[in-house]
Amino acid sequence: MQRDSRTGEPRRGPAPLLGRGSWRDQPHSTRTWRTVRVSAGVLLAAHLAFVAWFALRPLDVPWVVPPNLHPLAGIRADLALGWQEAARRIGEGLALLAPLGVLLPMVHGRPHAFPLGSLIRTALAGALISLGIELLQTGVPGQVVDIDSLLLNTAGVALAHLAVVPAARHALRRRTERRGRPPVRQEEPAQGLTPTIPRVGIAP
Repeated sequence: MQRDSRTGEPRRGPAPLLGRGSWRDQPHSTRTWRTVRVSAGVLLAAHLAFVAWFALRPLDVPWVVPPNLHPLAGIRADLALGWQEAARRIGEGLALLAPLGVLLPMVHGRPHAFPLGSLIRTALAGALISLGIELLQTGVPGQVVDIDSLLLNTAGVALAHLAVVPAARHALRRRTERRGRPPVRQEEPAQGLTPTIPRVGIAP
């Protein structure tokens, strides 16, 4: 310990500054993102189980259309059925894997991911999952391989990611930063001069 050269008393160092560390070093921030990842993992498993049941269940149909390997041919056929039927079929294709656009980044748990890179990774993951479903459908009675389903599924994942993930990440960062800020210590009010008691002379 250093001592003051004039008084010989121990020299006190500067008071430690509060809030010097990053918000990512705060324990509550780690708990927040861990909770997000665990919750997203549970929801992701539940959604994939639903998709597997919905897309791979055998269908008892009187006849089966041939597989569609020409991009946009199935969408054009849906549009020829009228806008209501086309909206229903196209909407189903977009919505089937759309939750993955939100759940996959949440499971990854990167609050500062580059937006474009996150979008590309999520869309590619959605495309691979959709491709796996299409390949498995080749052995399921009543299910038909459709390249347009792959396109719609991937587009739904990308649209859901763009609509939710950037704003959600920003909101969570703001929340953790606000909770991680140390409380501002209020300065004590300045005290006035110490009152003095007038001296009273002693009577002879």
